[in-house]
Amino acid sequence: MKAQYKLDPAHSSAQFTVRHMMITNVRGGFSGVQGTAVFDPQDLPASSLDVVIDASTVSTQEPQRDAHLKSADFLDVASHPTITFKSTKAAAAGDDELSITGDLTIHGVTKPVVLVVEGPTPESKDPWGNTRVGASATTKIKRSDFGLTYNAALETGGILVGDDLKIALDVSLIKV
Repeated sequence: MKAQYKLDPAHSSAQFTVRHMMITNVRGGFSGVQGTAVFDPQDLPASSLDVVIDASTVSTQEPQRDAHLKSADFLDVASHPTITFKSTKAAAAGDDELSITGDLTIHGVTKPVVLVVEGPTPESKDPWGNTRVGASATTKIKRSDFGLTYNAALETGGILVGDDLKIALDVSLIKV
């Protein structure tokens, strides 16, 4: 049975992980994740996901780095205030997993990506009478594919910021 949901920004997040100086991973995330989902377990192609992320909410828990990420060197939030994902296809991908293909737009560049989704969970009532489901999704992209090419060579060889970017979404959805 087809159901429509709204992402709950207070209980949803988008995180990323990228290699720093070729020796460690730096993690960050965004608040302000919003969007809608339609889920039809009997007709998965009729399911959809639309997500909008406020790029200015990027946080790595390091204010100087966050300011740099918001600058024209990276996200350029003045010119590209949002990151979006709009699904084009949904399919089963195993037990309790979905594969959602869609268009990801970062820094004004749109490329197809595939989200591997765990869930959605069974519906549950929250203390305020809302019906909710949750899901987690992951993907991996090359940041250079989205025009995020800033880097610096290291004196010891290698580069400052890795090109591979791991993305994870954790969402709580409220049935509308």
